[in-house]
Amino acid sequence: MKGHSCNYNPKHKKEPCPKKVPIFQSLSDDEIMKISRMTRHIQYSKGQMLLNEGEKSDKLFIVNHGQVKVSKFTMDGKEQILYLLTSGEFFGELHLFNPDVTHNFSVYAIEDTEICLLTKEAMDRIMEDHSGISIKLLTAVTQRLAHIENLAQNLATKNPDVRIAYMILEFCQKFGKYIQEGVLIELPISREEVASYVGVTRETISRKFSKFEKLGFISLCGNKQLLVKNEMALRNYIQ
Repeated sequence: MKGHSCNYNPKHKKEPCPKKVPIFQSLSDDEIMKISRMTRHIQYSKGQMLLNEGEKSDKLFIVNHGQVKVSKFTMDGKEQILYLLTSGEFFGELHLFNPDVTHNFSVYAIEDTEICLLTKEAMDRIMEDHSGISIKLLTAVTQRLAHIENLAQNLATKNPDVRIAYMILEFCQKFGKYIQEGVLIELPISREEVASYVGVTRETISRKFSKFEKLGFISLCGNKQLLVKNEMALRNYIQ
């Protein structure tokens, strides 16, 4: 893990991490520069833990580049992936408002990743200067909680076919690249982790992927790529 401070010059071509985050995108270059001076960058290697369940932290973690997974572990050690985050997304926002509460999840880099850190003190100053950011942060908290609620409901009530179809559609939006043949997804996690994400076994994932391939929804391109050939048919399938 390596760290360095962030200095932003708007004349530089490299986009600063605060500029990638939706809650900051309405700010001017001068305001982005001020925020960039408050941030610290930390490099994490693939597989490295960023945050451990039960820890306290009062920082906002912004993914500058790379990808992370946010997970919980059951008493028997089984992993449940809650969500995946990529460039411009963040976590830790809830604990800016309540820093004494411990985190109820762990975070791992799923590839080499650079994180921008903003302390609670820095965020307090930013929110004092820009009240709209507080509202945007609370909106992000609400959306995150709604995602977890939907995940729990899907795991409890939806059959595996529907859960896997939802996941593929989510990956289309988050990781997909539109090409002539459809939407090409570079899977950010292993098949075992994909199974963990939707609460099934790896064998079930393989069977359902094969089923969707026979139905003409997708085409498998090795273990790490998936081509969605008929996104609309997949959406209709879960109705």
